[in-house]
Amino acid sequence: MLDGCTPYPQELAVRYMREGYWRRETIAEALVVASGGFADAIAVSDSRRSVAFQELVAEAARFAALLERHGLRRGDRIVIQLPNCAEFASLFLACADVGVVPIMALPAFRRAELEYLVTFADARAIALTPQYRGFDYLDLARSLKRDCDSLELIFTTEAAKDCVTINEHNGDVAPLGTRGGDPFDVALLLLSGGTTGMPKLIPRTHADYLYNARAATAVSDLDTGSRILLALPVEHNFPLACPGLLGAILTGARAVMTQSTRPEDLAATIEAERITHFPCVPAIAIGLLGLPEQQSPKLRSLRVITVGGQRLQEPTARGLRRRWPHLKIQQVFGMAEGLLCYTRLDDPENVVCATQGRPLSPLDETKIVDPFDADVSQGEVGELLCRGPYTIRGYWNASDRNSGAFTADGFYRTGDLVRMDPWGNLIVEGRAKDLINRGGEKINAEEIEAHLLEHPAVTAAALVAMPDAILGERACAFVTLRSTARLDLDLLREFLSARGVARFKWPERIEIVAELPLTNVGKIRKEELRRRIAERIAIEEARPVSTA
Repeated sequence: MLDGCTPYPQELAVRYMREGYWRRETIAEALVVASGGFADAIAVSDSRRSVAFQELVAEAARFAALLERHGLRRGDRIVIQLPNCAEFASLFLACADVGVVPIMALPAFRRAELEYLVTFADARAIALTPQYRGFDYLDLARSLKRDCDSLELIFTTEAAKDCVTINEHNGDVAPLGTRGGDPFDVALLLLSGGTTGMPKLIPRTHADYLYNARAATAVSDLDTGSRILLALPVEHNFPLACPGLLGAILTGARAVMTQSTRPEDLAATIEAERITHFPCVPAIAIGLLGLPEQQSPKLRSLRVITVGGQRLQEPTARGLRRRWPHLKIQQVFGMAEGLLCYTRLDDPENVVCATQGRPLSPLDETKIVDPFDADVSQGEVGELLCRGPYTIRGYWNASDRNSGAFTADGFYRTGDLVRMDPWGNLIVEGRAKDLINRGGEKINAEEIEAHLLEHPAVTAAALVAMPDAILGERACAFVTLRSTARLDLDLLREFLSARGVARFKWPERIEIVAELPLTNVGKIRKEELRRRIAERIAIEEARPVSTA
């Protein structure tokens, strides 16, 4: 495996192979084999073009040759920060064939996150679109290239000076899937929503990720005639392989890429493209419920809506069932580190609406434990631990963090507080880790607090979740200030913008306090701050609206 990775124990790897969970093929090889049965069918489409399976294979082969022509080799790292587009699929497959390891960076990332990823991973290249939603990604990439020693190449979707256009075509092109990669090596690096500074890097192998996608495809009933709408950033594990893009291209389904999550746009795309499957987060599902009743027929082609990223509240799930009785609601709870739990499409309504499902694989192992790692009793709340054929055994190049994130016998400590119903379904009750789940996007409180403490006016800071009816949670900053200093939300956001922090991580409320509540050992009592802001919001929402 890639240096810095923790391999699966040999006896388990042998078992996973022997029992067919893992196969001796890379992601690129699997696509070539699968696509032979539906070469002329559309594989991927976006607002600009549609790409048939045979065209996808050919384009990925050209991209692979391009990577090699510019000196990228097996084990090199490339940061991919593309919006949802057909080129993403081709580049992802090209990397898988050459053995170049993509680091999946979200389009929302800015200087702080990208500089960390490039530097930590010694990335040699970055792939992006020059302009997107008013932001100059190319200018940022050029500044990174000047400041980061490892970064040599900028790949772009459009021609630009001193950059490589990814659809550039010249020279010999080896057929896709002929490079003889190792199925048990790392295929990609996903990002954690971790609680210790910047994201940790999650190494997923070809073998485990292909199993992940295939098993998710089966449980979601995605097949050759399906059309799946990918509106969430495809660099996320959920839209990439649960079953997502990878599941679609392995089964002959059509993956339709969109860059809008506005309910009206989604409804129009679902109708125009005859979408059958739609993975989304609860905030998007709530948005669909808010559509005018006359737009309801636009969703008549949908068969399955899979909701993940955070817990789908029971009233929302039941609201979806009432609004679209033909629609199968499916909850998914999981993590980029591995474990996925799904409600099944034939589960009774109380399971679908009130639980987050049960593990995907027969070989998934789970424990629910108390703070001392003792198993809790049936129905009690505890931290979820897991291991299995698609759950990592360690973060990449993070031996210090791995000692706390994994048990000695290889169970991953998820940080999620759950309980189990009598039928094996999990109900998510909260988190042990210090994360804010903003509509499925995880905000690391410690990371943002470090930025807040750099502000010249701030003497202490704590970032906590505040309740939100649409997104589930938003970020609230509690800060203490130096004497005579002033700070408001606009000034704080200007500061974070200048530091290159992704916008979705910015606090959406600021509370200036004289002091932060502390425990008897000097730790900030965040549970007290969460309670305080929740009570304030409840009081504000209960106030009558003035009609004067």
